[in-house]
Amino acid sequence: MFIIFVFMNLHEYQAKEILEQHGVAIQRGRVLFDKKNTSKVADSLVLETGTEWFVVKAQIHAGGRGKGGGVKIAKNRKELDKVVSEILGMRLVTPQTSKEGKLVNQVLLSEDVYYSGKSEKSEFYVSVLLNRKTGKNMIMYSSEGGVDIESVAEKTPELIFYEEIDPLIGIVPFQARKVAFNLGLTGNAYKEMVKFITLLYKCYVSSDASLFEINPVLKTSDDKIIAVDAKVSLDENSLFRHKEYESCRDLREENPIETEARAVGLNYVDLDGNVGCMVNGAGLAMATMDLIKQSGGEPANFLDVGGTADAKRVETAFRLILKDKNVKVILVNIFGGIVRCDRVAQGIVDAYNNMGNIIKVPIIVRLQGTNSEIAKDIIDNCGFKVYSAVEFQEASNKIQDLI
Repeated sequence: MFIIFVFMNLHEYQAKEILEQHGVAIQRGRVLFDKKNTSKVADSLVLETGTEWFVVKAQIHAGGRGKGGGVKIAKNRKELDKVVSEILGMRLVTPQTSKEGKLVNQVLLSEDVYYSGKSEKSEFYVSVLLNRKTGKNMIMYSSEGGVDIESVAEKTPELIFYEEIDPLIGIVPFQARKVAFNLGLTGNAYKEMVKFITLLYKCYVSSDASLFEINPVLKTSDDKIIAVDAKVSLDENSLFRHKEYESCRDLREENPIETEARAVGLNYVDLDGNVGCMVNGAGLAMATMDLIKQSGGEPANFLDVGGTADAKRVETAFRLILKDKNVKVILVNIFGGIVRCDRVAQGIVDAYNNMGNIIKVPIIVRLQGTNSEIAKDIIDNCGFKVYSAVEFQEASNKIQDLI
């Protein structure tokens, strides 16, 4: 069964700003948008931290930046200028990007926090997320920080721990202590980790996040606990409560079709499939995607046109779907409750007329509800490559025939 969650990713520097606002200790840094300002930004960082070495990190919405050359250390100002010039403006390819990579539009200059080298068990992995099976928040953590947590889960799953937290109660002291204990910490580092975990969880809740992933969490040589990296995803449904986060959206990093859909008030999520979907209502959309899977196809998108599926809205939806060149067939599945089915059918025909030769794939239309019989007649007699369906199974059979 398909489940769609819509969230907004943040850059590392933005995530760290939120962490710092909630009292979580971080590796301090300055964001740099133009290499001409490298010296000025570096001076500001040195003045605050006293750092002598700089860590330069590409700011893109993808992990594995270091593997692609997007994270480098500069030991002096000359090296800093060179490293910034290499990373800023490059197309960074990582295991989590396409083969074309992503353009680096900004870098983060960070302080050196490994000032006395690494000690044993100095890097940890900590994340906070929702366990959707239990309906509880969960802290997932491991002593194996600084590496891909997926590899740890595959090769040494016994090194990953979980702590579930009832959202109605919140984190309680013994749970934070348990995390610090399982990470093998003692003394002041233990106390600092307890504080870190407590504040991190509260930050996750108060920001309405879908995910807070800190990898690595560092124990410095003087037993401080700080977030060296941070990946944060915010629940888009909660942004009305956090107007200050809207400015964090980087449209350059987002799917352009999803951005265009959002601008015209359509709920669209791009997927890797061959059957385009146009549905009204999230529940029906989920059922429709399940239907496509059972028919041997793959959903190309989640698209909820809402209750006003008029000709203009339908045409806009068609244009969005057809931007995906992998779409082989489009399934329109509308329940006519608020909107009459015959109006939706006429809207589909009008949209087809307006779009001329743009539509080159067959369209299956299933309309149920008010005036559905009239709607079926309109579709059957329109003269276009549009096929009506009454039942789910009938629509499923047509998908199998057309993909």
